[in-house]
Amino acid sequence: MHNFASILDYHVTQRPDAVAVVQDERQLTVRELHERVNQLAAGLSELGVGRGDIVGLLLYNRPEFLELVYAVNRIGAVFLPLNYRLSEDEWQYILDHARAKVIVTEPEFVPAVVRIDPGLSHLEHRIQLDADPGTQPPWTGYEDLLARHKGARVEPVDVVPGDLQRLMYTSGTTSRPKGVCITYGNVQAKNLAHIVHFGLTAADTTLVCGPLYHVGGLDMPALGVLYAGGTVVLQRRFDPEGVLRAIQEHKVTNVWLAPAMVNAVLEVPDREAYDTASVRFVLGGGEKTPEPVLRRIMTAFPNAWFADAYGLTETVSGDTFLDREHSLTKLGSVGRPVPHTRVRIVGDSGEEAPTGELGEITLRGPKVFAGYWRDERATAAALKDGWFHTGDIGHVDEDGFLYIDDRKKDMIVSGGENIATPEVERVLYEHPAVLEAAVVGLTHPRWGEVPRAFVVFRPGTTAGSEELGEFCRARLAKFKVPARFDVVDALPRTPSGKVLKRTLRDIPTEEQA
Repeated sequence: MHNFASILDYHVTQRPDAVAVVQDERQLTVRELHERVNQLAAGLSELGVGRGDIVGLLLYNRPEFLELVYAVNRIGAVFLPLNYRLSEDEWQYILDHARAKVIVTEPEFVPAVVRIDPGLSHLEHRIQLDADPGTQPPWTGYEDLLARHKGARVEPVDVVPGDLQRLMYTSGTTSRPKGVCITYGNVQAKNLAHIVHFGLTAADTTLVCGPLYHVGGLDMPALGVLYAGGTVVLQRRFDPEGVLRAIQEHKVTNVWLAPAMVNAVLEVPDREAYDTASVRFVLGGGEKTPEPVLRRIMTAFPNAWFADAYGLTETVSGDTFLDREHSLTKLGSVGRPVPHTRVRIVGDSGEEAPTGELGEITLRGPKVFAGYWRDERATAAALKDGWFHTGDIGHVDEDGFLYIDDRKKDMIVSGGENIATPEVERVLYEHPAVLEAAVVGLTHPRWGEVPRAFVVFRPGTTAGSEELGEFCRARLAKFKVPARFDVVDALPRTPSGKVLKRTLRDIPTEEQA
């Protein structure tokens, strides 16, 4: 099959002066994007980067992120987007586990990369955006690298569907994130499925206000729109009022918004003053959308439908969408599958559950990932007989509409970010005073949920909430740090010793009591 990056070669012959990427006052035409991608591909090749090498991207949303996606793939290498909200310890683990050969970052993160550098035994090159001209080793200036290869043309490397296009680390039900192996076949199937389902064309403009390190920002449906020849407008970091300004200024036709982002946009003062008539669909997902919120969305975007969705990093996002016709009659559903994707609900013994009955959601199709990077055990547990076992609980009605009834075991969704509770518990267990720890989700009016920790101290020791919080902040992303610490004498357990998290979730706080 053709390399994903070769789509630029087609569009530069068809619409070279069309705008491909916009951010604030900066814009790149298809021709300019194509030229810069080729220069960057030549520069990376000069550094010895090639097929199968891992290139880490620690960046906010910016045009260079997309340039890197195309350039890295063009030479057969693999890009690894890093969540910029993680801690240094988490970045070091991911880069080391992925065996990244290159890191590309911007000034804000350079000091952190320098600090973790000694623990990155596979790292050979460090590239900095916004660097001063003539930046010296061990760093290479991004624009210096491009300038050395002005006018270069690099043929896209031939790939097969199973070749690795990117690595994306995701929080699961383990103490460390897992590397999701996304192939060229996965991305092609996702792009085509979204193009068919939403009728994406070169006339579409996507606003990306979610982070590009996340499948929501990158794939819902930004890469699909670029594939179709459309335009992507980038917001460096999410700004609710900026979302409305960008929609009005650039006549945006679609946007992905996590639940907390939806709420923030709906609360913008004088929201009605902005012209949002250009938006034809809003993509959601992550939790059920209550009818009052849905009606407010429909008022805020009068010509759009809210496509509630279900998807995972392991499937490059967007497996099911609720269509316009059923947005109210099937309220609470996340819709039906996109082309070539199958959904099956299975019981505990693996048999298909009858219509309407709860069971584990399993998925099959060309969008399903190839496995977890360097983790055969996790891969074998997730992929069985061609079906991806999501761990999510749901049911399908008589019309084939999927409903999500419970999230992955022990998963917290805070502001659209997944938090695996074992990640937080692992850090708490490192504190010298903590004998046992369990983390659950606590309802929050803005973020949906935040982590709540229950701790048992070792005999003769203690620690305050501030101390525990500081300990966690030094080792975890800020959004993963528990918002509340509750001290208990013992954790509730089953006869087999398993912590009863349902019991902990039901314990009210003083405010709730």
